[in-house]
Amino acid sequence: MYATIRRYEDVTNPDEAGRRVREGFVPLIKQIPGFVAYYWVDAGEGVMASTSVFEDRAGAEASTERAADWVRQNVASLLPTPPIATAGEVVASG
Repeated sequence: MYATIRRYEDVTNPDEAGRRVREGFVPLIKQIPGFVAYYWVDAGEGVMASTSVFEDRAGAEASTERAADWVRQNVASLLPTPPIATAGEVVASG
């Protein structure tokens, strides 16, 4: 498995960002081959994070491309700061 974690800071409206991600992005990412799981987390104080898990690196990379396009078109005004991203092979899970 392969995972990508993104941390967004300075989110201007976390409730609206969550709604848009839930209604617009989650259905999109679920269609990518190799999809395992996706989580969107409100960490408070304008910080949100996403975790995408795929069976392989190809699926994770496809999700990164789709996410970038989707964010630009749908939530860029709510996520003014580029995310801090980390990606890699999952070496343990439970």
